[in-house]
Amino acid sequence: MTLTPAPSTPAPSTPAPSTPAPSTPAPSTPVLSVDALVEAVLAGEHGPLPSELVATSLFWLHHGTRLAGGDTTYLNQYVLVRLGGSFGGCAFEAGEIDASICRDFSGTPLDALLREAPRPLRIAALDAYLSETRPHRVAGEAGDAEAVTLPAGTPEVRAAARDAAVAGLLDIEKGAKIGLIGVVNPLVAAIRERGGEPLPCDFNLRATQWGDPVTDDMHEVLERAEAVVATGMTLSNGSFDTVLARCRARGIPLIVYAQTGSAVARAFLGSGVTALSAEPFPFSQFSADETALYRYRAVGGA
Repeated sequence: MTLTPAPSTPAPSTPAPSTPAPSTPAPSTPVLSVDALVEAVLAGEHGPLPSELVATSLFWLHHGTRLAGGDTTYLNQYVLVRLGGSFGGCAFEAGEIDASICRDFSGTPLDALLREAPRPLRIAALDAYLSETRPHRVAGEAGDAEAVTLPAGTPEVRAAARDAAVAGLLDIEKGAKIGLIGVVNPLVAAIRERGGEPLPCDFNLRATQWGDPVTDDMHEVLERAEAVVATGMTLSNGSFDTVLARCRARGIPLIVYAQTGSAVARAFLGSGVTALSAEPFPFSQFSADETALYRYRAVGGA
């Protein structure tokens, strides 16, 4: 998932379903951090030993987007790992890794990636493993997730449907302060439409498209918020554990909006994450055809 603001456009004629996402039981052993999850995966607690698996392909993607009528070009970078029938993905900051990783790491045993690779590649490899051991589509077929079909169409139509699906996970009381870690403009609007007060935080943006100031002090937002919405980019930049621990300690809902590490975030349902919008690759911006995202709720979630 990237911090890039999605376009603010009217909802498409085929809006996302408004029915509640199915509830996913809490894990028997709470997962407390990303590093602890990696160690459990390396020990074979979530499926086959990663030492027995190989990352067949790595992809380094860099794209720019300027939407119709806009005056801003958004630049985003992703690394993808192909493992069997699944992809794992992670967005990263410009210059953090370069395209040479495709040459250096394709065909590498998965355990080596999980132990030694740069953080974005580690997250992509972990996401690929957890996606392969239980694809989101299987969770949807089992009733543990609600599949939401994003319609074919223009970037604006598909982004509007995607953000409507994410907003459907927000249960907000009037006047509630909602921390938004990673500013996505349509979610700012969705929070306001539901009577909430957004507290936007982002390391790269200084204002929302409406001119609201955006802080870069995540800790201040986490102390004030009554619920938090965080993007999957928190997995990439290492702030996810902090967000998770603070929401857990304060007993407030945490909703994750993930392209980056969607299966990684799923592992924390019931261990601090209360709801999740998981969008596996190909992400909505990489396709003009119908694609799916999956909405999850933990039992007793947000």
